[in-house]
Amino acid sequence: MDIQDQLKKLFPDHTPEEQPLSDAKPSSHRIQENPIGCKYEKRKGKPVTLLEGYTGSDSEGKALTRELKTHLGVGGSYKKGSILIQGDYRDAIMDFLKARGFTVKRIGG
Repeated sequence: MDIQDQLKKLFPDHTPEEQPLSDAKPSSHRIQENPIGCKYEKRKGKPVTLLEGYTGSDSEGKALTRELKTHLGVGGSYKKGSILIQGDYRDAIMDFLKARGFTVKRIGG
């Protein structure tokens, strides 16, 4: 007996609503007014992508950083309103953030 059958036994009068399927996940983060700056730097000879200008809370910033790191499969950190991702992933990060409703501005080349 699967979960749907169990729910039908518990709530026989309930009719479930159909939810539209979409590719983009809704953002659980607060959408900000100013765009997030996305730039490429080298630190100690290694490439990093730096996202500056995130205005949400620290817990939301850490959650967004965690989602980005998981999506890209790389390391990174969140400190003082800046998200640091190891490697040059500007295009992938910008696509990821735009899909979640953020506005992103590419800084530099």
